[in-house]
Amino acid sequence: MNLFSKSARLCGLSILSSILLTGCVSRPQPLYYWGDYQAQVYGHFKGEKGPEEQIAALEAVREEARSQGRALPPGFQAHLAMLYGQTGRSERLVEQLEAEKKQFPESTTFMDFLLKKFSPQVDAKVSQ
Repeated sequence: MNLFSKSARLCGLSILSSILLTGCVSRPQPLYYWGDYQAQVYGHFKGEKGPEEQIAALEAVREEARSQGRALPPGFQAHLAMLYGQTGRSERLVEQLEAEKKQFPESTTFMDFLLKKFSPQVDAKVSQ
């Protein structure tokens, strides 16, 4: 009887310790700062906002990420590049695609494809 009660206390103590230790574990930080990037992309495809509004919103997200020292998610700068392309700012388009390529080297092939596709337009604007 005494042995059972001692083992029951040890079992209860170990359960209580597990619960307390689990409560002390902090949540891991997300790898990227998303802000409202996903809502902006969704709004883009639904046609809710124009490119200039989205650029302003995404630039704000970028500043928030920068102020917190966190990385932007994959595709963020490529989406921003597309918006700059829609507004005719080819230099900014190239900057954003290069930044996406630098941050995510695995996207190099696709970013190079896009840069090659838009380079005649950039060259034409530069020569004017």
